[in-house]
Amino acid sequence: MIKLRLSYKISIVTTLILGLLFISCESTELDLANDPNQLTPEQSNPDLFLNSIQVDFGKVVERFGAIAGQVTRIDYMNGRDYPNTYSPADFNDVWSGSYQSTGVSFNDQFGHSQTFNGILADIRALTPLAEEGELYRHTAISQVIEAYTIVTLVDFFGDIPYTEALQANIGNFNPEPDAGNVVYQAALNLLEDAIVNFGRTPQNDPINDFFYDGDWDKWIKAANTLRMKIYLQQRLVDSDAISSFNAIVTAGNYIQTVDEDFQFTWGTNVIQPDNRHPRYANNYEGDGADEYMSNWLMNLMLTTDDPRIRYYYYRQTNAVPGAEIAPNEETLSCSLESAPQHYIDGGFTFCFLNSGYWGRDHGDDDGIPPDGFLRTNFGVYPAGGRFDDSSFEGTSQGDGGQGAGITPIMLSSWVDFMIAEVAMEEMNIMAARTALSNGITKSITKVQTFSSLDPSANLSFEPDATAVSNFVNERTSSFDSATTDQERWNAIAQQYWVALFGNGVDAYNFYRRTGYPNTLQPNVEPNPGNFIRSFPYPADLTTNNSSVSPKDTNQKVFWDNNPDSPTFPSSN
Repeated sequence: MIKLRLSYKISIVTTLILGLLFISCESTELDLANDPNQLTPEQSNPDLFLNSIQVDFGKVVERFGAIAGQVTRIDYMNGRDYPNTYSPADFNDVWSGSYQSTGVSFNDQFGHSQTFNGILADIRALTPLAEEGELYRHTAISQVIEAYTIVTLVDFFGDIPYTEALQANIGNFNPEPDAGNVVYQAALNLLEDAIVNFGRTPQNDPINDFFYDGDWDKWIKAANTLRMKIYLQQRLVDSDAISSFNAIVTAGNYIQTVDEDFQFTWGTNVIQPDNRHPRYANNYEGDGADEYMSNWLMNLMLTTDDPRIRYYYYRQTNAVPGAEIAPNEETLSCSLESAPQHYIDGGFTFCFLNSGYWGRDHGDDDGIPPDGFLRTNFGVYPAGGRFDDSSFEGTSQGDGGQGAGITPIMLSSWVDFMIAEVAMEEMNIMAARTALSNGITKSITKVQTFSSLDPSANLSFEPDATAVSNFVNERTSSFDSATTDQERWNAIAQQYWVALFGNGVDAYNFYRRTGYPNTLQPNVEPNPGNFIRSFPYPADLTTNNSSVSPKDTNQKVFWDNNPDSPTFPSSN
């Protein structure tokens, strides 16, 4: 059972209170201007800065992961066409959370308030304090977090201000963007420095380590694994990337087991502050669920008897209009409609699934009917909700795990899928098969530990060891029976998508690198525009920084030289 340590509950409250003191008067220029009413870094406690950095990191990764999950069908995307689904203003929150927040709460895409302090600004304030106090592991944790953050910013937006960022105190209000490859190299340098710092003896260790509870060997494995991620993402443009990746695998000091997983754990407090998993807080409410689940992913899991489905999803009803019961114009208007021709031609599921799995198709932007207590909700993994024991009851606040879930950042199961990708590139089919089997097994093992978060669940509905073994064997048999590389890539990618539930960042990257899986449900709209190769710059950035101009979603990030054809769809 995943538990929130008491120290974390205390520190997250402290962090929220101190956030009112730490925020600067900076608006959107990524500065660290002094405010006479606030504490200066010299007066601040390094542990409190580190608390803030860690908590904001969990929030920022969760937000990035949700957006990436939407475009890759792990989660539901409600925009009819790609160019208009996400506006520049949609990214102001995650940009401020990554750099420097004004302390103002932002509303996410579901209208729920999110508050950030600003990761990089807090790291800049922490660094001199940690150096002066020989707090090497404070520095190391912040270096790992900074590396992941800046790489993800590049993956989403392309070139970003980095070298000149947060320099308003010396008069630079318009920091120039750095090329993506330059930022990537900076991230690799940070990770290498972090590994050294974890191994040094500090004057004091951090009071709170929300990720590994002071296990510095696991932090080193996490840092090495993020290096692997960076090398893999560059493999299309760097001929040495795969050999660098394999060197880390050969050395063996990376995340390999579930207990080494890099993840942020949420709490159960409802107020002062609300530290529950955002997907729980947004959907276990008095008016029922706010979000829809992805019909594509639920259908994939349902049709393959995936043993994780009862952990991922909680069904509030046992029947969906158009499936087990008659169509209903009020609660599911598409149940009275014919499938679009491109869905029929491709054999894609449309509108409804069997057995009470009530979600939405990719790009369905219909209005919101009174179905908050009917649509499928998030389950016990990773959101800390209810385990689906076929009770088919409406969900409400306090149900299940009360929100004590996780935001996965880098899991051992994902590493196996990364290894499978490299094996496929090296045409080592047997190694790819082994990695596929390992990745599925570790993912299921992890997910099943979450059932204990829901004390009211009837766990007789949990799949037994035989069911799990049969599923893994069926998936590897499907890989074995594949006669083309395309079929093998799809077998790997589909299972990677399932394992990535809860954070779609690496799905978004994998899809742009490979074009797989090419079995993804298309948009409901027949002509939705080109798939998003990078997201628009945040409105706050381009409005307030004269060094940065707006860009469209067709612009590729530096490592993406995957063509629009034949494997990568230009319109999907």
